[in-house]
Amino acid sequence: MAAKTLRSHPHRLALLPLLIASGFGIAVPAWSQQIALNEVVVSGSRSEQARQDLPVSAEVITRDDIESKQINDIRDAVRDLPNVSVKRAPARFGLAQGNTGRDSNAGFNVRGLDGNRVLLLTDGIRTPRSYVFSANAFGRDYFDISLIERIEIIKGPASALYGSDGLAGLVNFITREPSSYLRDGKTFGGSASVGYSGDDGGKRAGVTLAGKPNDTMQWLVSASLGRAHELENMGHYNVANVDRTTPNPQRDKNAAVLAKVILTPDANQRHSFTFEHIEKTSRYDLLSGISKPPFVSTSVVGLNAKTDLQRDRFTYEGRLRLNSAMADNLLGVVSYQKSRSREFILEDRFTAADRTRDVTYDENTWQLGLQADKTIRMGDWAQKITYGFDYTRSNVENLQTGLVPPTGETYPLKRFPDTRETSSAFYVQDEFIHDRWSITPGIRFDRFSLDASQRGFNAQAVSLSGSAVSPKLGVLFRATPQFSVYGNYASGFKAPNAFQVNNFFENVIQGYKTIPNPNLKPEKSQNIEIGVRGKTGVLSFDVAAFTGDYKKLIENDRLVGGRGIPRIDPLIYQSVNIGRARISGFEFKGELDFTDNGNGFSVPFAYGQTRGTDRTNNRPLNSIDPRKASVGIKYQAPVWSVRLDVTNHARKKWSDVDRTEVTTGTQFLTPAATTLDVSAQWRIRKDLRLNASVTNLTNKRYWNWSDVRGVTATSILRDAYTQPGRSFNVSLVADF
Repeated sequence: MAAKTLRSHPHRLALLPLLIASGFGIAVPAWSQQIALNEVVVSGSRSEQARQDLPVSAEVITRDDIESKQINDIRDAVRDLPNVSVKRAPARFGLAQGNTGRDSNAGFNVRGLDGNRVLLLTDGIRTPRSYVFSANAFGRDYFDISLIERIEIIKGPASALYGSDGLAGLVNFITREPSSYLRDGKTFGGSASVGYSGDDGGKRAGVTLAGKPNDTMQWLVSASLGRAHELENMGHYNVANVDRTTPNPQRDKNAAVLAKVILTPDANQRHSFTFEHIEKTSRYDLLSGISKPPFVSTSVVGLNAKTDLQRDRFTYEGRLRLNSAMADNLLGVVSYQKSRSREFILEDRFTAADRTRDVTYDENTWQLGLQADKTIRMGDWAQKITYGFDYTRSNVENLQTGLVPPTGETYPLKRFPDTRETSSAFYVQDEFIHDRWSITPGIRFDRFSLDASQRGFNAQAVSLSGSAVSPKLGVLFRATPQFSVYGNYASGFKAPNAFQVNNFFENVIQGYKTIPNPNLKPEKSQNIEIGVRGKTGVLSFDVAAFTGDYKKLIENDRLVGGRGIPRIDPLIYQSVNIGRARISGFEFKGELDFTDNGNGFSVPFAYGQTRGTDRTNNRPLNSIDPRKASVGIKYQAPVWSVRLDVTNHARKKWSDVDRTEVTTGTQFLTPAATTLDVSAQWRIRKDLRLNASVTNLTNKRYWNWSDVRGVTATSILRDAYTQPGRSFNVSLVADF
């Protein structure tokens, strides 16, 4: 009788995973089968689920998007997404002062928060965090897009499922799978590609091979190489001194390898072994750091730098189908990841002794996870319970050496002590499905600790521990198979990291120093979001409005005491919990689809706007990007396609800027700008594709707000921060 009731209400099956439907022996209606073919997201619930069935905002960048849009790095990946950006300031850093552009593609900004407040994952495994101190800035671009099958972005707090750092959202890079190349009974396949990007003169080549020697084994090997130079801008003053606005000469080398072996002894188990290697090297000739005559003894007459970044990951993932009273499925993950970053700089001074800085930042991490799910049928209700345990242990280290150390210090030294960070957590999520409703509560309990070693550290090292509880509740109502509304409450937190707890620097001559803080608390957030999704005729759309409160935000190097008297009463700086903020906004995206059997016109569009306030002083948050809107026109033919995208970047208003961030002069405000990009694909054969694009077609001179924070309105260097002008990109991809 219950089964008959479920059949009479197909809305329920729209929200049930097909696993549930098949387990109940229920026929799946045709419209549900269509929904199942839509985009699937793993990151929103820690299991595969159709994107439109999630009560959260999510973005999915597929392999087709990466190829057709000529996406070569994380900056390219988000250039037309609402309320998401990646900072990429020009490389204009020095040895002891200024770190502008040192972190390259610094990381993601999601709805106004950036840095380590956005959780970054690769195949669900945490990737290294950023580390910034003085002239050193280690970014978060530990990725190679050529190895990626798709990118999932979850907007809003993600701590209820993933723990610390998911304060603003998460970005999950999902690597390629052998099955993508072994369709239609193939036992061997792959692809090869070459490409060129005009904005940095980049040349790239990659190859992927996959095989299936028998019914129980699949394998994949993917490798890529890349060479590039400095990212172009629209500056014209090409001089070798501090007035330079053209880019500093730069040479980049990238290499990446991905290897996978997947074993499926029977239909009830799957074992995956993954190795990933990423290495990136950049060499800089920092002409903008050279002094102008007349020279004094300490004038800089040459400045050269090198940055090395490397990440290695080994992951085992096992999936078992148990069909027991406690769990239908069991997932186990064991992963070890080693990352090492190094920044070296040589400063050639006129007659004074030359200086060098050699700084390393390392993270070595073990991550273990055990997750189970159980589907229960209770009359007219279906219930899917997901629960699990996570454990992470990271050894975080830094070291600074070189020639001519800062006044009052000797090499080698550490800016924070070697620290072991551990966290353990239990989480549970319960999805209730009844008729047209899906109700998903969840909660996670985290316990974390930082154990600092005194060895080699010149201040008193302190340790700390703490905990956090992160609840969430999502509700989705499907009014019709084509129309749904949802609401979501989620909390997030970010635990203090090793640098924030124990940051130490002392200048005895100038009379200031930093000190550790053993009383730091986790940053926390609470976010509410409501949204509407629908499809009516040719129009599909997704609209969301959100608001979030953030408290106990950690401010690094805040003045907490002292009068600035050298050797007697120096100024004291410390990382403290001081910040409170509120961030609100909305976004919509969608498409007008006039195609017939995949051929014809379509019009994708997106818009995002966010506002933020620092509630400690009622000033605007400068981390908020101006609103962004994009619209495209695409024509798809059987063997070719062409697309025109128009993106409008709104101007930055005085009412949206905290003017106290710039202490000398006034902040430069980015003007409004509209850019045009055109791209095309020619499918020469079924297995051979030529992609070409022109970005910034009209050669528009414009700036991104995140790159110019701190630049004054009267600065003669503003053009150094402009985005690249017109550039041409091309790639050739062959499948076999």
